Amino acid sequence: MSEQENKIKATDEASLVKQLQCSETRNKAFERMVHLFSEQLYWQIRRMVLSHDDANDLLQNTFIKAWSNIDSFRGDARLSTWLYRIALNETLTFLTHERNLYTVDLDSPEGSIADHIEGDDWFDGDDAQKLLQEAILTLPDKQRLVFNLKYFEEMKYEDMSNLLNTSVGALKASYHLAVTKISKFLEDYF
Repeated sequence: MSEQENKIKATDEASLVKQLQCSETRNKAFERMVHLFSEQLYWQIRRMVLSHDDANDLLQNTFIKAWSNIDSFRGDARLSTWLYRIALNETLTFLTHERNLYTVDLDSPEGSIADHIEGDDWFDGDDAQKLLQEAILTLPDKQRLVFNLKYFEEMKYEDMSNLLNTSVGALKASYHLAVTKISKFLEDYF
């Protein structure tokens, strides 16, 4: 469980949901929700899109969609899971759109997505972090997502299963394949 998740307990989340469902307290509750979940969602998105500006735009889109659909939130899932799902859908739609726009030869200088990491003012990682991010970028979107959620967010497979509507077994297989591919990438590098 991440540090941010420790800040909001299930009882706090249930109270927040009640406030969001009440028209008199909705605005304040939404501000609180944004405050509680922004950082966590930002980093979930950022690990997938790499650019700070794109991550910020997608985070804003996530909260706009949440605001627009707050009346349809039934509380079947946790609020954090619902927000994760919105952010995930926004991110995957963005990645699909970007891939269709900018399909290039990966061997060309323009095709190196990793160059965007190094050139991003918001990325201050050392060489090992950059190398890990380059390895992660070689993964298909689904494996990259599963790896990021498990490795960086330390999310349990059961929670991922609820979020992604995928079986725990399939998630474990995706994570194992991702780790294997990343290990191979790093072995080839050294």
